[in-house]
This record gives sequence, C-alpha cells and structure tokens, in this order.
Amino acid sequence: MASTSAAVVNGLGSAFLTGGKNSRALLSAPVAASPKRLIVVAAAAAAAPKKSWIPAVKGGGSLLDPEWLDGSLPGDYGFDPLGLGKDPAFLKWYREAELIHGRWAMAAVLGIFVGQAWSGIPWFEAGAAPGAVAPFSFGTLLGTQLLLMGWVESKRWVDFFNPESQSVEWATPWSRTAENFFNATGEQGYPGGKFFDPLGFAGKLKDGTYIPHYEKLNRLRLAEIKHARLAMVAMLIFYFEAGQGKTPLGALGL
Repeated sequence: MASTSAAVVNGLGSAFLTGGKNSRALLSAPVAASPKRLIVVAAAAAAAPKKSWIPAVKGGGSLLDPEWLDGSLPGDYGFDPLGLGKDPAFLKWYREAELIHGRWAMAAVLGIFVGQAWSGIPWFEAGAAPGAVAPFSFGTLLGTQLLLMGWVESKRWVDFFNPESQSVEWATPWSRTAENFFNATGEQGYPGGKFFDPLGFAGKLKDGTYIPHYEKLNRLRLAEIKHARLAMVAMLIFYFEAGQGKTPLGALGL
C-alpha cells in the first residue's frame, strides 16, 4: 500500500502541476504560518482529548484508534477503517476534498429545500420543467461547465501542490487585487481575509490589514466540517429518495 501511494504521489510531480518541485515534499510540508498560529493550534491539539467515532468503546488498534490520526484535524474522531490517511500527503488531500464536497453539499441541500418550497417542482425534475430557464442546449451547458470548472479546478490542483503559486498576472485576471485573495490564515482551505471573511467571523481588520483570530477559526472549522458531513449524508438520502420518485419535503409530509 505504501509503495502504491508513493508511486501515485510521485506521478503527480510534473513541472506543470508542481512548478518543478517535488510533489511529496510540497504535499507533506506544512503551510507557512505565523508562530502565533502554530502555538494556538498546538495548544488546542494538546488540550483536546482524542475522541473516538465509537464513544462507548475504549480500545486501540487501527480500527478504533488509528495512529496516523492524532486528533489535530477538526472533526477527527479516528474514523478511517480503510486506512486512507496513512500517508500524510493523501490525508491532506482527502481533507481538502472532504471540505470542498461538504461545502457543495450544504449549498445543494439548502437549494433543494428552498427551490421546491418556492416553485413546488421536485429538484430532480426542475431542469425539465416547462418554465425552466434553459437558453442553452444540454451539450452547450455541459461543455461550458467543463471548461469553466476545469480551469478553476486545475488552478486549485496546482495551488494545492504549490500554495499561493497561482496569483500571477498571466493566470489570474484579478492579479492587480491579489491581496484580496491572499491566504491570510495560512490554513489550506481557510483563506480568510477581506474577501473570504468580509463579516469578520474569524478575524478583524486593523489599519486595513486582516488579522485572523485562530481560536474562533478553529471553532468555526469544527462546526463547518460537522455540518458538511451532515449535508453529504443528506444528499445521499435525497438521491435514494429521488430513485423512488420522492422529495425531501414530500418525505417530511410538507
């Protein structure tokens, strides 16, 4: 398993994806951060006891207490029965993937409830409804989505291997305002700053500079990942319901 994961990670080490740097070193290396952040995160990890995904069972072993999960990640309850996180590089990648899928799922769950409550049309039939706004054919829409999403995802992929490497003039139209997209927290997936935290939930502006509050950020990270996981489970249930011709609101009797 270790040799397989190493081969996969090393296979991602092209100059295009990593900027000529070794992918394993970039994946495994911590994101640059301030000493204050490191102290706060380390103190929080040390103070919080490691939790188990089976609270009533106290025991070791890879199933209940995998050694590669030390409780430092938000929402880490030791659940990794397949051992996907044994490799630190892949663990970092899977956590970002979980976060992104969870955010999409939260938006989708809200959209499904609001959309059906507003229109009365089941979410899985909305695109075929007579009143649906569809100025493009399915092929055109799919092609446009693949191009736009492919561009964004390719940039995210490269930035994962080489953090903050994509804020360059030839690649980003907004490079003249790159400070608004700067990772102000040093945490992968939680950029904060003026653009990504405009209401100041996890930081504040002082003399025009965003200063993160890492204790608040850690609480919000935990709350977000919990809601994200619930939303992903909810979407899975919605798919099963749709296969039976049912909707979430219908299942609730609404």
